[in-house]
Amino acid sequence: MTAPPFVVLYEDNHLLAVVKPPGLATMGLAGGEPTLLSLAKDYVKERYHKPGNVYLGVVSRLDAPVTGVLLLARTSKAARRLTEQFRSRTVKKTYWALVEGAAHPPAGDYVDWVRHDERHRRMHVARQGVDGVQEARLVYRTLKILEGISLVEVELHTGRKHQIRLQFSAHGHPVVGDRKYGSCRAFFAGIALHARRLVVSHPTGGQRLELVAPLPEAWNRLGIRERDLARDGMVE
Repeated sequence: MTAPPFVVLYEDNHLLAVVKPPGLATMGLAGGEPTLLSLAKDYVKERYHKPGNVYLGVVSRLDAPVTGVLLLARTSKAARRLTEQFRSRTVKKTYWALVEGAAHPPAGDYVDWVRHDERHRRMHVARQGVDGVQEARLVYRTLKILEGISLVEVELHTGRKHQIRLQFSAHGHPVVGDRKYGSCRAFFAGIALHARRLVVSHPTGGQRLELVAPLPEAWNRLGIRERDLARDGMVE
């Protein structure tokens, strides 16, 4: 079997959870370019000897330069039930990010109003009441401070496009490597934003699933190692 370009975290008859690598779009590219969705369909087709088209529903999406946990549904029933969990905000989404500078205070929340700029394919912070704005809310805590950058853990309370990238930039701390949102520092692969943990209820069994994606090797080059964080009691 051909090895897929992603790590499989969990799979059964209803779900497929993978670790998305940097630089790979989740879905929707024109011209037949590979996406995580198309490659995941190839994986399922080959692994389970599926004839014809393979169904996979994307229930969580990540921007192309972002890494981490991405969840796919293997049946339409699972897709509907998981989508409802995201809509009702019973899913817990945790990200790790390396941001420029030191967030002040070291733990807190960001609440902004954001809107989509279709022309430039990006998001902007706007005033409440402006047409098309949506509330964007997250909480964060600083795990580690290095030279000129900080490792923060972020929990999303809303799921707006580019939310973490936009909000940290708007508050003076762009994600390392994210030139679209003002970063002045280069990163080795994509940007330094990682979907670390996703907690959902299984769409048929109901049990809670905690899906945790290990950090990419690129983070080690900036001095961020999971074993060191665990040793120092910063993460479980």
